[in-house]
Amino acid sequence: MRIISGKHKSKRITAPKRLPVRPTTDMAKEAIFNILNNHYYFEDVSLLDLFSGTGNISYEFASRGTENIICVDADYGCIKFINQIAKELDFNLSTVKSDVFKYLERTSIKSNVIFADPPYDISLENFSKIPELVFKNELLLEDGMLIVEHSKHTKLEHLPHFSYAKRYGGSVFSFFENKSEE
Repeated sequence: MRIISGKHKSKRITAPKRLPVRPTTDMAKEAIFNILNNHYYFEDVSLLDLFSGTGNISYEFASRGTENIICVDADYGCIKFINQIAKELDFNLSTVKSDVFKYLERTSIKSNVIFADPPYDISLENFSKIPELVFKNELLLEDGMLIVEHSKHTKLEHLPHFSYAKRYGGSVFSFFENKSEE
């Protein structure tokens, strides 16, 4: 994986093979950040990165100037790797080793962007729980966005707050928005 833009543009990061991850492809990540670039100034954004894995998405935000980043993953190896890279690249991010669903139940921290990249093989019920918990617990700031990465075989457009989806290869990004009352 590589960082696409920002102060660490083109920096390659190699994750240990033993981590239970499937990093977002560079092509898909670039497309997502082109969309986000039209909505936010990265310096002003707060990010909650769920199922953060290697930290790929968080590094991209950090490289573009985001200072307020929380990475949540249940795997100790992933958390350790994210902390190591954050230290090497001088990124200001926090890590939380936790089951994501338990974290979403108990946190009160609100973010502009919540990115969730769960394992593609979790149940549709668990995919549905992500936006349900985010909106029930009001974890998105006004005009905030939840992005859920999933397989093309998983359909989330029936869920409340769904806005649109973008497909890149075998991956789909479903966008859920907390729109202001303008």
